[in-house]
Amino acid sequence: MRLGTPLSPSAVKVMLLGAGELGKEVVIELQRLGCEVIAVDRYADAPAMQLAHRSHVVAMTDPAALRAVVEQERPQLIVPEIEAIATDELVRIEAEGLARVVPTARAAQLTMNREGIRRLAAEELELPTSPYAFASSEAELAAAAAEVTGFPCFVKPVMSSSGKGQSYVESPDQIAAAWRYAMEGGRVEQPRVIVEGRIDFDFEITLLTVRARDVVGETVTAFCEPIGHRQVKGDYVESWQPQGMAPGAHRKARDIARMITGALGGWGVFGVELFVKGNDVWFSEVSPRPHDTGLVTLISQMQSEFAIHARAILGLPVDVRLREPGASAVIYGGLEAKGVAFEGVAEALRVPGADLRLFGKPESFARRRMGVALARGGATDEARERAREAAGKVRPTRA
Repeated sequence: MRLGTPLSPSAVKVMLLGAGELGKEVVIELQRLGCEVIAVDRYADAPAMQLAHRSHVVAMTDPAALRAVVEQERPQLIVPEIEAIATDELVRIEAEGLARVVPTARAAQLTMNREGIRRLAAEELELPTSPYAFASSEAELAAAAAEVTGFPCFVKPVMSSSGKGQSYVESPDQIAAAWRYAMEGGRVEQPRVIVEGRIDFDFEITLLTVRARDVVGETVTAFCEPIGHRQVKGDYVESWQPQGMAPGAHRKARDIARMITGALGGWGVFGVELFVKGNDVWFSEVSPRPHDTGLVTLISQMQSEFAIHARAILGLPVDVRLREPGASAVIYGGLEAKGVAFEGVAEALRVPGADLRLFGKPESFARRRMGVALARGGATDEARERAREAAGKVRPTRA
């Protein structure tokens, strides 16, 4: 793809569907390469909108509204940055040649739905996964937990994000509450959940997997160093890179990631989540876009996952090398308010090797991710300590 000049007939126009903190970093990298960027989200003044050339507030789950903004802007590339999108319409838009969807419309469609991606991974590709079943009623959920997965188990809406609607169920008497919570946290009216058996694993990783063009124009797959992370209720609170693991497990992780991303196709960064125990590896989930745990790459890699994504989707060379061990720690809102201020920023930046990203979200909630502290160190343990220390010094307050 030949790059042009923004706001001119030669411009390469890229539309982001989802304008949060991950999209914001992608916008920065695309604009460094001279792209014209349009940011779309369901609310005004989202982080990426504050940087984009233009922005639109659109109900992205509404097929007609989604098509209207695409036809208005006529981007060459559409980059989904969240799951809550009318993906069936994206498939039609791509099929009609209106735009190229990154990595593909099919990838966005499959990964939006836990049922679609799990069936692809476990049933078509025969990748190792936890035991699972799907249920469309509380009674079906109770039967699946008793007969397929056992207890404890996890119950998740087939369509949700950031841990919404997910429960850890330890006994049959918790099934009813898990069903209700899943229905509250799901993104569609259709009642459907996945129940997953618990795997006894040592740790969980995100393996950022990159599909990009090589020097002769062939599509190749590359891998960043494994990212370890800690989650609370399905949402990450800290991540670090590299995560040490046995050589055999590392090879298996790459093989699994190569298979699932190859099946999805296209170019760009994929966040492949895997469970690891010794030399055993199980597939968990995949996101066809930069991953929240990959925020650590802003400080740990030669090119961040966002720079890699921007280059890969434009058909440009990428560099996945680690620069030094790094870590990230989430800064939560801690309060319900609009237009919050942040205290303790100077103190946080005095922590050796530390840096900050404050996302600029217009409204704070108690558990909303408002920023992230980053830190480098001689080893991941040192980087994690520094990131946690820096994050702890930043205090969102009412303006």
